[in-house]
Amino acid sequence: MLVSRLQLKNWRNFLAADLRMPDRVFLVGPNAAGKSNLLDALRFLGDIAQPGGGLQKAVEDRGGLSKIRCLAARKHPDIELRLELSDFGSDTVKWSYEIGIKQQPRGDRKPYLAYERVYHEGKVLRSRPGPDDIKDPARLTQTHLEQINSNAEFRDVSRFLDSILYLHLVPQLVKHTREFLGPGIPGDPYGLSFLTRLAQTPERTRTARLKVIETALRLAVPQLKELSYVTDSLEGGVPHLEALYEHWRAYGAKQRETEFSDGTLRLIGLLWSLLEGDSLLLLEEPELSLNGAIVARMAPLIHRMQRRRRRQVIISTHSSDLLSDKGIGPEEVVLLIPGREGTEVKIAAERSEVIALLEGGMSVGEAVAPLTAPTQASQLDLFE
Repeated sequence: MLVSRLQLKNWRNFLAADLRMPDRVFLVGPNAAGKSNLLDALRFLGDIAQPGGGLQKAVEDRGGLSKIRCLAARKHPDIELRLELSDFGSDTVKWSYEIGIKQQPRGDRKPYLAYERVYHEGKVLRSRPGPDDIKDPARLTQTHLEQINSNAEFRDVSRFLDSILYLHLVPQLVKHTREFLGPGIPGDPYGLSFLTRLAQTPERTRTARLKVIETALRLAVPQLKELSYVTDSLEGGVPHLEALYEHWRAYGAKQRETEFSDGTLRLIGLLWSLLEGDSLLLLEEPELSLNGAIVARMAPLIHRMQRRRRRQVIISTHSSDLLSDKGIGPEEVVLLIPGREGTEVKIAAERSEVIALLEGGMSVGEAVAPLTAPTQASQLDLFE
C-alpha cells in the first residue's frame, strides 16, 4: 500500500494542508518551510501505532501538544491528521484513518482524542468518541490504533504505519558509536545502531545486499574494489564494514567505517534502506556529503529500486542536482511556500509557470528553483 493522500490541520508549520501523493514524492522549499515537519506527520502516526508507543508517548517525544500545534492556530486549535491508503496502481481508497487531538483544560493536561475514525473502502469501521468513551473519558487518552484488542478490524493500517522507515544517517554516529552513549532513539533514524542492524540481518540477506551496494559504490567511489561485513574478535565480535581500495600495494589497502568519507557512509545507508523491506521510506536530504554527479543519478536509482519492491518513497531535498533528472514529473514535486499564516502546500504540476518552463526544456529542478529560493537570499551579499 501507499499513502495516496495526507491532510493536516494545525500541524507544526501547516495551518491546513491537503496533499495527494504518487509513489515517489519530492518535498522542496526554503529552510524552515516545513519539509521535516511534513515527514514527521507520518512518523507521528507511525509512533502511535508502534508497540510500546501510543498517543501519549508520541506527543511527549515531541515536547508536548503546544510544540506541534501550528502557531497560526486560533479559534480552532485542535490538531487534525487524516490519511488515505491505496494499493499500488489503484485509484480506489482502501483505508482512511483520521484523528483529532485536544489537550485537557486542567489537571494533567494530557492530550486526548477529539475524534478517531477509521474507514474501509468508504465504510465506517470505527468512530469515536462512542458510548464507552463518554462513560469513561480516560479512554480517550489512547487511540484504538495502538491497542491490539481494539484494532483487529483495521490492523493492516496499524502495521503499515508501524513499518514506516525514516532515515537521516549521521556519519559521525556510525564512526564513533561508542562515544555516543545513551538509550538511543526508537527506530534509530540517525544510524547510531546501523552496524548492529546489519549484524542482526540474516547472513545470506546481508551478503546479497552488500554485494548490490558494492556494485554501486564501485561506480561512485574512486578506487573502491570490495565491500564486506566483518566482526572483530579482539573487540568481542563488534560488527564493522570493511572496504578494500586499490592501492600501489599489490593487494590494495583496507579501511573500516571509521575511515570512510561521510559521503560513502551516507550512500551505504541510503542504498541499504532502499534494499531493506518494502514499507514506506522517508528520506531526508539524501544528497548531503555527496558529489553532484552522484546526486544527479539518485532519482532514477531510487525509481528502479522502488519499482522492484513496489514501495513508496518520500524525499525532502534542497538539491537542484537531485531534481535534474528529466524522468521526474511535476506531479511528483511538492512545493512548500512559507507565509505569515503558515506554509502553503502546492503540487508543482498545479503551477502554470512551472509547466511553461518544463515545456521550454527545463528540468523540474530548474523550473521550481525560483519558487523555493528565500526571497531575501540576495541580501546576504551585503552582510558584513
